[in-house]
Amino acid sequence: MRRIALFLVLLTILTPVFAQDNQSKGFDLGIVLGTDLLPDPKDATIPPAMDSWTKVGFRPEVAFGKLAVGLDLTFRFKFASGSTTSFEIYEPDWIPQPGKTTILDVYLPKLLYVRYGFQGIDPFYFKAGSVSDFNLGNGLIMDNYSNMLFLPQRRIFGMQVGIDGNLFGFPYVGIEALSGNLAKFDVIGGRVYIRPLAFLGKSLFGRLQVGAIGVYDRDPLIYADDTAYGTSFGTSSPTYVIGADVTLPILQNPLFSLTTFAEGAMEVNKAMGAMTGVRGRLLGFISYGLQLRYLQDNFIPAYFDTNYDLYRAERFAFIRDNPAGTAYTPSWLASAGVDIFKSLINVRATVDAPFKALPSPATSNPADYPHLLGRLTLNKGLIPNFSVAAHYEKYFIGKSGNIWKDLIDPTDASIGMTVSYWAGAAVVSLDYIYSWNPTKNDFDVSSGLSIGFQL
Repeated sequence: MRRIALFLVLLTILTPVFAQDNQSKGFDLGIVLGTDLLPDPKDATIPPAMDSWTKVGFRPEVAFGKLAVGLDLTFRFKFASGSTTSFEIYEPDWIPQPGKTTILDVYLPKLLYVRYGFQGIDPFYFKAGSVSDFNLGNGLIMDNYSNMLFLPQRRIFGMQVGIDGNLFGFPYVGIEALSGNLAKFDVIGGRVYIRPLAFLGKSLFGRLQVGAIGVYDRDPLIYADDTAYGTSFGTSSPTYVIGADVTLPILQNPLFSLTTFAEGAMEVNKAMGAMTGVRGRLLGFISYGLQLRYLQDNFIPAYFDTNYDLYRAERFAFIRDNPAGTAYTPSWLASAGVDIFKSLINVRATVDAPFKALPSPATSNPADYPHLLGRLTLNKGLIPNFSVAAHYEKYFIGKSGNIWKDLIDPTDASIGMTVSYWAGAAVVSLDYIYSWNPTKNDFDVSSGLSIGFQL
């Protein structure tokens, strides 16, 4: 009876979507059909069995100038065959699960996003919903943080906002802030910066920024006792990283740009790290970056990175059990990318490693080993009607004693690809993510097949 009532409620919600005039200015309606591989919510084993669920999604989007709003009304279900055929709804999408999710966890993500302006372009920008690549400062503390690692099983609703004093005619100050999950307020962070010489206008020193950064995780073990992981790390306690940066854009030409910076940070175990470097673009289509780092033993650079939600329990346990060491180790980071044929091809790679031999015995600090991140995007037009987006990120390269073997070993790696094919107003997309989850000492596999229509 509860499922029937839920189905009627969903129909009531979705009916107004079709009633709208999708030809009106600023309105789009996307319809998604497909399947997702999801854990069985009724399976108490660890890890739970995975099953295929059919999905029907409705994604209306409305835009007014810089303001845009999108909804994600995805309905996942399956027909179970037995003595009788039954219709089953994927309840975690609509019903809070005791001890795991609240009504905010379930219903906030139905709001796909609310956006105003763009980071780095507008003096005021705001986005609530999915966060894919948020940075604070120059990346020593938070670098490309994402709250999208549990898709399609779970969508997390976060927020990012930035206000530059130029908005009010007072260019001396600015602020950037983020919450990874507004339903739980677990990861929150921000950067306050000043331009002390802003009275010099757009001259070199007028662009100088001095910032203070802080990121706080209220509950690092928030996912550690989830049945999908099944490992206990003891009692949770808040963790944080604080720091400061100095950033000076030297050149801001579209063809040649150069920004210099320095940043320092201290983690909750009192371990400290510092770095200085440059980044920019060459000839308008080549991006580059270079950093020299000086890290105290048991300091983890880019603590809040893209895969933080997967590794937060291990990092918390390491920081909790390993106070700051006495030695400092120099290390480096280099990045390069190309964006050619009017963004039809985008390739980017980042490598960082310490200036020392691999540790023996092995350690659980990723900063003691080389780390690689590679991304490839082939946008529609390079291959008629096709697009491809892929990434490969590998931690602890050389931990087994063989760097080249570890480089291609999927353990301690995240591998993902999205392939899309366009046919008129329809697009068929295949998503696949294969990630090592150290909390449960196994791989997380996420896949989905979707057919979308843009009306």
